[in-house]
Amino acid sequence: MLSAYGDFIRIRFLTMLAYRVNYYSGILIYTLNIGVYYFTYMAIYGEGDSIGGFTSMQMTTYVAVSWMARAFYFNNLDREISTDIRDGNIAIQIIRPYNYVLVKMMQGLGEGMFRFLLFMIPGMAIAMLLFPIRLPSDPAAWVGFLVMLFFSFLINSQINVITGLAAFFVENNEGMMRMKRVVVDLFSGLILPISFFPGWLAALSQWLPFQAITYLPGSVFTGRIQGVGIWHVLGIQVVWFAVLLVPMVLIWRMARRRLFIQGG
Repeated sequence: MLSAYGDFIRIRFLTMLAYRVNYYSGILIYTLNIGVYYFTYMAIYGEGDSIGGFTSMQMTTYVAVSWMARAFYFNNLDREISTDIRDGNIAIQIIRPYNYVLVKMMQGLGEGMFRFLLFMIPGMAIAMLLFPIRLPSDPAAWVGFLVMLFFSFLINSQINVITGLAAFFVENNEGMMRMKRVVVDLFSGLILPISFFPGWLAALSQWLPFQAITYLPGSVFTGRIQGVGIWHVLGIQVVWFAVLLVPMVLIWRMARRRLFIQGG
């Protein structure tokens, strides 16, 4: 059974590989996003040395690595699950001898591996040629960041799965999916580092899982979090991964008991 789940990773990777040309334009778009943020922040910094705890060099690095990390952890599992529910394919998926939710996670991982190798790494290399990015010199920062990047994928995928499964109860969760994407991008620190938030909003963000997706790994990569602090923020990710497992499993069990097929 474990090898079967591994096949789902491999098949999704090969599927993405067949359409890899589509992602070359994605590298360009992400690089343009980084450029827009870079020139905007440089205008804000002016002659200033530090804003919100970030130096100008750290901010440039944070923006670049955050957008390229998004290329790895981003997926459309919520939309895939919602589509399966709306067109009735979920009925076939449920009777097959595997766990549907776990299969979707494996497919998301296969897509993430493709994005990591053929999107994130080339994109980061291009960004380094265009912008003043400083890579970590501490091996612990590299190890911590890569492990945290994997948990970023897990946490983001869990949120996507939960959002997708909501289609069992609301039948059309298009608005919910759009709202989720905006909330994740904002409160994860992708659009604006959480340290830039007003005090009350920054405090609120510490009690939400979104910071574990972008802000914490980005802070490790830029050197704002070092030494023992790396394992502390990694622990925060592990806790949120465990916490999000509970609603994901419960919603899936509730959904299976009230399955209603809208399609034919």
